[in-house]
Amino acid sequence: MDGQTGTDSRKLLGRLRDVMADDAAGQQRLDQITQLIADEMHTEVCSIYLFRDEETLELCATQGLNAEAVHQTRMRMGEGLVGRVARTGEVINTDDAPATKGFRYMPETGEEAYSSFLGVPIQRLGEKLGVLVAQSRQARLYSEEEIYAIEVVAMVLAEMTELGAFIGEGAAMSARHQQPVLFRGGTGQEGASQGHVWLHEPRVVVTNPIADDPDREMERLNDAVEELRVGVDRMLSSAATGDKEQLEVLEAYRMFANSKGWMRRMEEDISRGLSAEAAVEKEQSAARARMVQVNDAYLRERLHDLDDLSNRLLRILTGQGGETGAEMPPDPILVARNIGPAELLDYGRKLKGIVLEEGSVGSHAAIVARALAIPLVIHADRVTTEALNGDLVLVDGDQGIVHLRPDETVVAAFRDKMAMQAQAQERYVSIRDKPAETLCGTTISLTMNAGLMADLPSLVSSGADGVGLFRTELQFLIRSHMPKRAELSEQYSRVMDAAGDKRVVFRTLDIGSDKVLPYMTATDEPNPAMGWRAIRVGLDKPGVLRMQLQALIRGANGRSLSIMFPFVAQREEFQAARAEMEKALERERILGHPIPETLEVGAMLETPSLAFAPHRFYQDVDFLSIGGNDLKQFFFAADRENERVRRRYDTLNVSFLSFLENIVARCDATRTPLSFCGEDAGRPVEAACFAAIGLRALSMRPASIGPVKSILRRIDLVDLRAVIHEARDEGHQTVRPMVMKYLKGKL
Repeated sequence: MDGQTGTDSRKLLGRLRDVMADDAAGQQRLDQITQLIADEMHTEVCSIYLFRDEETLELCATQGLNAEAVHQTRMRMGEGLVGRVARTGEVINTDDAPATKGFRYMPETGEEAYSSFLGVPIQRLGEKLGVLVAQSRQARLYSEEEIYAIEVVAMVLAEMTELGAFIGEGAAMSARHQQPVLFRGGTGQEGASQGHVWLHEPRVVVTNPIADDPDREMERLNDAVEELRVGVDRMLSSAATGDKEQLEVLEAYRMFANSKGWMRRMEEDISRGLSAEAAVEKEQSAARARMVQVNDAYLRERLHDLDDLSNRLLRILTGQGGETGAEMPPDPILVARNIGPAELLDYGRKLKGIVLEEGSVGSHAAIVARALAIPLVIHADRVTTEALNGDLVLVDGDQGIVHLRPDETVVAAFRDKMAMQAQAQERYVSIRDKPAETLCGTTISLTMNAGLMADLPSLVSSGADGVGLFRTELQFLIRSHMPKRAELSEQYSRVMDAAGDKRVVFRTLDIGSDKVLPYMTATDEPNPAMGWRAIRVGLDKPGVLRMQLQALIRGANGRSLSIMFPFVAQREEFQAARAEMEKALERERILGHPIPETLEVGAMLETPSLAFAPHRFYQDVDFLSIGGNDLKQFFFAADRENERVRRRYDTLNVSFLSFLENIVARCDATRTPLSFCGEDAGRPVEAACFAAIGLRALSMRPASIGPVKSILRRIDLVDLRAVIHEARDEGHQTVRPMVMKYLKGKL
C-alpha cells in the first residue's frame, strides 16, 4: 500500500452512500462495503466484526481474508487486537501486528500474511457495536488521514446499523430493537408490573449521515448552533437570581456552546462528507467514550454537560424534539437514563413502572417512586439504547430485572406471578381492619411511610394504624427554590387533615448524602453518607430548621404533633435540636398562634453510637424510631449505594438481631416507645423476627402492611423467639434458615 496516496474521505463516503442506495440484502451490503473500503484505501484487507452478544464479536464480512471464516470466526471482548479495540474503544495502529501486545493468531482467516493492522471501534453514543479493520502485507503505520477516513466510515456504519441496514435475507446480524433483551439492574422500589415503553427523552436517530453539499451543511450547523446559544443565554438570563451552582452549570453550557474547538471539529467533519447531524453525533460519541474513562467527578459532570448540549443541538437539527407525535400508552413504563423528582411527579401515578440506566436506591427518583409505590429498577445498563416507544416490557422490581420485548413463555410466567400477587392482595383486604395480633395475644402497631399528599389515601386502603414516618424533604426536593413557611404549614395541615385521628410522625428535613437540594450548593465529600447531612445540617443552619419547626406548629393548629429529628448520633445533638423546638414554641406563643395540644419530640436511631448513648438520653426522648436502612449499612460497614456489598449481609444475622435486642431492652427500661422504620420492616419474615425480639411498632410502605399483618396473625412470638435464641446458641451466623423452617411448618 502506498502510504503517500492518502484517502479521500468524501469520495469514500460518496461510494458508501451509493452502496446503501442499492436494494440489497444485509450481507451483500456488508460485503460491498468491505470491498469499497479496501479499494479506496488501497489495502489488501478490510474486515467488519460485529457483536453477536454483549461479549462476543463475530467476523461478519471481509475483503482479503478467507471467505470461509465469515460467521465462523468469533472472539471474546478483549481477546486479540480486535477484542482490545472493542473493549477500550480506542484505535490500534501498528506496523507489526504479531508483535503487538494481545495479538491472537486465527489460522482460519489466513491473516498471518499481513503485518500492518488498523482497528477502529464501530460505536454509537457510547454503545459498542463492533470493529472495522484494515490490514496490509507492507509493514507500515497508517497515516492520520487514513485513520480519520476509516473512523468516519465506522461512525456511518454505526448509524446504518441503528437504521437496520444490514438485516433481511442473508443478514449478517439480527434486526435491532426486535429481539428479546434481559436487563439485570438493582431494586429501587419493589413490585412487579407489565406495560409498554415510554421514553422520557426519545432517542434522536440520524437518517442522513452522508451529505453532498458541505456548504449547505455548514449553514445548517451554524444556524442550529446560533439557536442553541440563544437558548442557553435565555436560560442564563432567567436564572440570573438563582443559586450559584445552577449559574455555574449554565455558564459551563455557554462555554461549550461557544467553544471554537468543538465547532472547528464539527466543521472539519462536514468538509469531509458528513451531514451536520452526523458531525454533531461524532463529537458526542467521542465525548461519551472519554466519559467512561474519566474518574474525576468534576470532569465527568462537564462531559455530561457536553453530552446534554449535543442532544439539544441534534434535536434542533433533526426536529426530533420531545413532542414526537407519539402517544403515551395506557400502561406506560417510563424508561430514562435518569430523571429528577419534579419530572417524575409530573407523570404521577399513571406510570406502571420505571426503568433507569443510572439512579441509586437513595436517589430522588427512588424516593418518589417509593412514595408513589411504583416498581423501579435502576442500573439497567443500555436500556435507553435498546428500548423503543411502545415496546412490551416487564419490570420485576423485587429482583431488579427488566424483560424487554419478552417471548410469550416469559410473559405467561410473569403474568402468573402478578396474578398470585393480586390474589394475595385480595386476601389481605379481608384482614385490613383487623389488628396485627399474634397467636400469643401480642398486638403490633403497623404504620406506613409517606412523603406526599398522594400517599395519604393509602392510610385507609392499607389498614395502617397511622403514619410512622412522613418524609418532609420531598417538598424541598421537588422545588427549584426554598419553599416558604406558609406553603409548608399549609402542606402539613393538609396531611394532618387527611390522617384524621391517626398519628403522623413528621421527620424534619433529612438532606445531604444522596439527597441534595437543587438550590443548595452541594458539598464535595469523600463519604457523604457519613458526612454533613440531616440534623447536622439543621443545627449548622438553624434558620432552616426553625422555619420548618414553626411551619409544623402552625400546620398542627392546636392538634397533637409528633416530630422526630433524623440522624442523631449523640445526646448533645438531640438536646440542641430540642432547644430549637422550644424556641419555636415560645415564638409561636408570643405571636399568639395556637400551640399543639400535645407535643412528642423523638429521634431516629440510625447510628450505632446512639444505641450506647447515656441513660439520660433514653429518658429525654419521647420516642425512638430505628432507621433500619442507615443503621444496617453502618453496622456492617456496607454502603447501601454499592451494589457489590449492599446485599452481602443478612438483616437476620445474629449480631444485628442481638444489637437490636439491646436497643429494645434499653427502651423497655426507660419505657421509651420504640419503632422500626425501613425496608426490612416491610418484609414479612424480618418483621416477624423484629416482633419476636420485642419491637412493638413497625413502619413500612403501604403495600407491605397486608403481607406483614398476615404473617403476624398466624404465628406465636414466644415460639419464634425461642427459635431465634436456639439458632444463636448453636453458633449460626444467621437465624434465617431455622426461622424459615419454623415458619414453613406454621403457615
